Order: sequence, then C-alpha cells, then structure tokens
Amino acid sequence: MLASGDPGEVLASTLQGWAIDRITLCGMAGARGGLHETRYLHCPASSGHWRDAANDKEFRGSRLRIAAGVACRDAIGRPDVMRGEETQIFGAMTLDPGLATGNHVVLLPGTHSKWVWLENAIIQGFRTCMTGELFALLGQSSLLTAAGPDGSEDAGFAAGLARAEGSRALSSGLFEARAAQLVDARPPGWARGFVSGLLIGAEIADMSPQDEVLLIGDESLVARYGEALTQRGLQVRVMDGEACSIAGLRSIDDD
Repeated sequence: MLASGDPGEVLASTLQGWAIDRITLCGMAGARGGLHETRYLHCPASSGHWRDAANDKEFRGSRLRIAAGVACRDAIGRPDVMRGEETQIFGAMTLDPGLATGNHVVLLPGTHSKWVWLENAIIQGFRTCMTGELFALLGQSSLLTAAGPDGSEDAGFAAGLARAEGSRALSSGLFEARAAQLVDARPPGWARGFVSGLLIGAEIADMSPQDEVLLIGDESLVARYGEALTQRGLQVRVMDGEACSIAGLRSIDDD
C-alpha cells in the first residue's frame, strides 16, 4: 500500500534514481483514490482471467501494470472484495503446483483476514473477517491498558482460544479481559493475549474449516493462527507472504 500523500508523487519519490522501464503493482494502488483505479474481477477467478484484467498505463516513461482486485458474493448475496491478497494466492500457485488441482482452503491473516476457497486453481469465493482491525481498536479501549510485554501473553492467548471453543457470545466474552485484570489480578499481557485468542478463535469457529488450511502471511501472525488451527485438530501448511507476493507480481508481468 502506498504511503499517505498523492499516489503518483509517492511512487515517483520511491523510484527516484532507479532506471526502470516496467512497474508492476497490486493492492491499494488500484483502489479508488489510488494510483489508477482498476476494476474488480468477479469470482470464479482464474489466474488467466486475473492477468487479463490488469490495468496497463504509462508512468513517467515507464510501463505501469496494476493488478485487478477480486470480488464475490456468497450464497445469500453478501458482497466481498480483496485487493492484494489475490496476488499472494496466484503467486502461491506458481510456487506450489499442487494447488493447481483439487480443493484448497487458503487463509491470509491480517487487518482483514481472508478465507479463500480454491477449486482446480480457481478462486471460487472468499470471506473477510475484520479480526485484526477489531484487535487494534480494542487495544485502545478499557479492555486493555498500555503496557510492555510481561511474559503472560501466551497464557492469555491459550485462555482466549479455550473460551472461544465454549461460547459464541463474543461481546460478553471480551469483557472477561477487563474483569480478569480487576478481580483475578491478571497482568495486561495476559489480557492482550486473551483478546487475541478469543477473536481468532471466534473467527475460526465462524469459518468452520474441515481439513487442511494453507496459511499465507507474516511469520508471527501466521504462527498465532497456526496454533489456533492445530488445537482444533486441523492440518496446517505455511507459505511466506512476501515470497508469494513477489511470485504473483512476476506472473502478471510475464510477457
């Protein structure tokens, strides 16, 4: 995602001094208000359709290609969109040929986690969960107090996961993080871990994966989700998010 400011000037500043004839971007560069708005490709979406939907422009003497986002509707008509994650997914397919056949569930944790369903290398649909954004917002609330690490976050995370297993009442469950600090003298790190575990556990319970899940993303966040998924008896595979992004960008830039 480009930093704040005029997108064109930000990109020019970033590339200053580089001799570049081809630029390939994904994510919010193609959003409304980004560098150049690029349409959404609607599911089912294959890598070939995604490549064809890219927006080709010129940027100060260089060829500019911006990847399309992907949109879908679920069984009851609810819309959903992604920008950037599709690049990681199609990049993962180039790195792992095994994703070209069969059914696969891909999870990309983040501010807005994406659960993606693949069938024979085609994105059939996906769901977005605002878990990361909710966690960030709750970190500024009365549930959690500002404090540095105190070594108790892992225990709090495990407790949050366990609580998510036993209840779907997320709103009342969250307040336990505050009450446990006041009544049980739980430290702030424990409360922070508890909220994280409760949110991630509730997300996984809502998505209800049944078999193996492929995780793509940042190492620390993937580790948290991996722990939660394995506790539910699910198989987990991991691919590096940056490597998948680069592979996806290269695939759309191939002539």
